[in-house]
Amino acid sequence: MKPRDVPRYLFALFCAAMMGLAAGATWMVAAMYLRHPAPWLAVAAGAALAWAIRHWVRRPGAGAASLAAFATLLAALYVNVLMVAIRLAGNFGMDLTAAMRTAGAGMLLALARLGLHPVDGIWYAAGALLSAWLAWRRRQ
Repeated sequence: MKPRDVPRYLFALFCAAMMGLAAGATWMVAAMYLRHPAPWLAVAAGAALAWAIRHWVRRPGAGAASLAAFATLLAALYVNVLMVAIRLAGNFGMDLTAAMRTAGAGMLLALARLGLHPVDGIWYAAGALLSAWLAWRRRQ
């Protein structure tokens, strides 16, 4: 890797993170409607993220696949943290931002981890693998 390529790679990582967070927020809307985190939506989120990343990465391959898998896993983490924050906000009669600010990142992550089931991890891994595979493939 050349030194002049470092800003490009950092920008690509930043864009993948922002797309993952946006996908997680969209996933949260569906999860709130279903009243469950809906881990099976990781497959749909992974496919959408892979499609988006494949369209702005110049060459599909390992870089695009790792960005897509990272974005999918970040979306899964974010939706779980948001669902925990929503439950806390509802239980304590606070708004969402006050609940997130009061609980802090450590507590939200710990509560999200406690709420995970083994099947959820399988869905998240399947979404990340599908996302990586779709981003890796060459365009037809």
